[in-house]
Amino acid sequence: MIPKGKAAAKLKIQVLAGGISHERDISLKSGRRVADALTDFGATVIIREPDADLLSNIKNDNPDVIWPVLHGASGEDGALRDILALTGVPFVGANADGARLAWDKSIAKILVAKAGIQTPASVTLPKETFRELQAEGVLEAVTDSISLPVVVKPARGGSAQGVSIVFSQADLNRAMVDAYVYCDVVIIEKFVEGTELAVGIIDLGAGPIALPAVEVEPVSGHFSYEERYTAGETNYYVPARLEAKVAEAAHKLAVLAHGILGLRHISRIDMIADKTGTVWFLEANVLPGLTETSLLPMAITASGNSLGEVYYSLAEAAKRG
Repeated sequence: MIPKGKAAAKLKIQVLAGGISHERDISLKSGRRVADALTDFGATVIIREPDADLLSNIKNDNPDVIWPVLHGASGEDGALRDILALTGVPFVGANADGARLAWDKSIAKILVAKAGIQTPASVTLPKETFRELQAEGVLEAVTDSISLPVVVKPARGGSAQGVSIVFSQADLNRAMVDAYVYCDVVIIEKFVEGTELAVGIIDLGAGPIALPAVEVEPVSGHFSYEERYTAGETNYYVPARLEAKVAEAAHKLAVLAHGILGLRHISRIDMIADKTGTVWFLEANVLPGLTETSLLPMAITASGNSLGEVYYSLAEAAKRG
């Protein structure tokens, strides 16, 4: 169980939501859900956009804590978090350094691999390199080294935007083009067949706690943007249907990855458990989705805690520093 929040001395919390990334709509939905949960728990909440009036709004609102609920580059690449740190107002979530390490999936994979965590073999291709070299030859060389099927995904981004599972060489070039729409660096990663898992992490100051693993079973077989945010397109199992030793391995991996990447307060670690029970790190989420169909709120509820209590406790943890 997550420690209970105190009922007295309610905080004034500024929720930041929206932004200009591809994930703006998801951020607005997440921000509204967080604000409602905090309000229900008794906090005074002000919702703001991270726009040209950000600094003056922070000064005028004079919040005790800022709760950034910003998905995509506008909230997860570290830049905004550097600015928030300059204001002196405590904020929930990763600091700028941790955000930058986790936001770039290629860097995150390198760091966790060096720490001994299994992650699928991959190649990272900037758009300029892909254009300057003979593209077909490059892709043939990649698949000679990393046999099909592969996963093609933007190195930076979330909500599975621009992600494709590729089973044939003929489809690989199109998948690259689709991924480059969202980021100028793309990862081609060996596809690992197994059970897709998401493990949320909460840290209220006493160390990171792994929430129950969420098992993701998309009806279509691919957990894309539509499957994530359209009710009925995906089956979820919380806790995941895993053998005890596999569940323990997933929780340990999530806690370890959270620490390696320097994340803080809240994160979600995505992974695959293959048929042998080996758990593979896929990516870390600096600020996971918090909508009505998102995975981390499911895990919080399954842990026996209310969303308002946990979100408020995270704000308290940020204020304590």
